[in-house]
Amino acid sequence: MTQAEIKLCSLLLQEHFGEIVEKIGVHLIRTGSQPLRVIAHDTGTSLDQVKKALCVLIQHNLVTYQVHKRGVVEYEAQCSRVLRMLRYPRYIYTTKTLYSDTGELIVEELLLNGKLTMSAVIKKVADRLTETMEDGKTMDYAEVSSTFVRLADTHFVQRCPLVATTESSDPGLPPPAPTLVINEKDMYLVPKLSLIGKGKRRRSSDEDAAGEPKAKRPKHTADNKEPIPDDGIYWQANLDRFHQHFRDQAIVSAVANRMDQTSSEIVRTMLRMSEITTSSSAPFTQPLSSNEIFRSLPVGYNISKQVLDQYLTLLADDPVSLDLNSLYKDLHKALACLATATLESVVQERFGSRCARIFRLVLQKKHLEQKQVEDFAMIPAKEAKDMLYKMLSENFISLQEIPKTPDHAPSRTFYLYTVNILSAARMLLHRCYKSIANLIERRQFETKESKRLLEKSQRVEAIIASMQATGAEEAQLQEIEEMITAPERQQLETLKRNVNKLDASEIQVDETIFLLESYIESTMKRQ
Repeated sequence: MTQAEIKLCSLLLQEHFGEIVEKIGVHLIRTGSQPLRVIAHDTGTSLDQVKKALCVLIQHNLVTYQVHKRGVVEYEAQCSRVLRMLRYPRYIYTTKTLYSDTGELIVEELLLNGKLTMSAVIKKVADRLTETMEDGKTMDYAEVSSTFVRLADTHFVQRCPLVATTESSDPGLPPPAPTLVINEKDMYLVPKLSLIGKGKRRRSSDEDAAGEPKAKRPKHTADNKEPIPDDGIYWQANLDRFHQHFRDQAIVSAVANRMDQTSSEIVRTMLRMSEITTSSSAPFTQPLSSNEIFRSLPVGYNISKQVLDQYLTLLADDPVSLDLNSLYKDLHKALACLATATLESVVQERFGSRCARIFRLVLQKKHLEQKQVEDFAMIPAKEAKDMLYKMLSENFISLQEIPKTPDHAPSRTFYLYTVNILSAARMLLHRCYKSIANLIERRQFETKESKRLLEKSQRVEAIIASMQATGAEEAQLQEIEEMITAPERQQLETLKRNVNKLDASEIQVDETIFLLESYIESTMKRQ
């Protein structure tokens, strides 16, 4: 765990959950698994606060626990899961594009709450959608439920593990911590719910739907409360499935850039056919025949079987693009191509086109001496030497020594330049983590500097909204709006523009992080 990753985890935990949860989470990331009382002692936090912080972290799958032989429960932070919080907006936006606003809100609720029952998600989403509709229109529970079922069928949401129902030898002594188990066959099994109803709009705090004051409401007893139909069956967002979708989209985009739209659509069809049958972590996809691909092409995509076979042959024979062997038999090669392209792009942006030419040359030839680099790249010796040393100092290329004699004398040693893609990818990933942390800190600084003005703007907007609800005149609204002066409005616009740029930069850097992480993870599994 590098310092850049720890710092980024700290910023994300503080931004999402506050200082106490951040303190406990970062302590576990730094120290590893620890029991409850040791955490409280080392962090100087009360036992009650540590328990609440751990509950929050466990609820969001950021901390796991394990019972040891002596009966001691130890808690361990999941740093990789904390870093996934960076990608929450991308998960939500992806669901919106695939399953419209309803799917977007379902995934958003699951990410915000960590784990929820299906019935609770449906009611929350229906209420939120009803709030945005015109007066008189409501969202039916059945419509939200059907979208939830589609998300489960495509594995974007999955069940959480349940408490194991094993009978203890001593019924009077409960276990120190519950054991959670899940049957893989039931992970996407949706319970049959008969939810009848529609979303409700928020009422004022003192009156209910019938206009009756809050004080006169009859208190419901525990006997009158209806049992929850899916009590104990909790759901969560399946982040691995989202990552599989991102990987497939990156491959399709790469093929489209290399060839044309038709070839990318063929690739998309092949990946879509195996997205459910293939595990997100599997190194291979399902083998497919050309007849299956032809039958599965989108309706209205008018290409003949003969043209499809020509495209498949072209994809298989092209030595430069992502060939079929890379795409549909060995996904690791596809990720390696994408990671290499990312490294080449960074070298070109950072050092210029000539350095990029040298980098690609060394990458292609595997090992080259300095004189060979000068000759092949057709660059003067002095410039080539400066460029090689510049990339060497930044760890984009490495130097390998091959001595002719045991004494390693420089005059009798070959010095070969080479590119270690895995090492360069790790170095670039580390820099991406630092960049994201800097962007978050800059955004927090920008917001803190204009905190007073933002609070004033929010108060004015709240007053205007309440006056519009009571039917205020236009002149009165105009008078309220003038409470914010022209210079203040300009300052707010500048702040909004800067924050939007920082947010967009975070998303772009995270796309690079995803490609590099996927390649490194795939490489480590193969070793």
